[in-house]
Amino acid sequence: MANPFAIGKSAQEGKSILALEGYLDAHTAPQFEKAVEDEFEAGRIRIIVDCSKLSYISSAGLGVFMSFVDEIREVGGDIKICGLTPKVFQVFEILGFPALFDIVDDIPAAMKKYEESPVKES
Repeated sequence: MANPFAIGKSAQEGKSILALEGYLDAHTAPQFEKAVEDEFEAGRIRIIVDCSKLSYISSAGLGVFMSFVDEIREVGGDIKICGLTPKVFQVFEILGFPALFDIVDDIPAAMKKYEESPVKES
């Protein structure tokens, strides 16, 4: 049986919030990739990825973050990550993600990170 995975999409104060739930692995990474791509192509470049309900992430899932971050930053946007459980955070930490991404506790903290470093409107 496949592990369940879902993506909730919402917006708050001009930021796109993608809420991940379940298992993000090689089978589900394309769904996450499409969700990020849809936001980017629609010009929504201030993205918050809420991982509070994410129970597992594989290298394929991590690859999605890496495949978009440079492109998004080149146009003045960013990806902020919040709500990592200790188990999932450990995977991010091993691969050095805290040096590359703002990883914070929750959505309000991610919103605050955007306020601290305003993004130029394109």
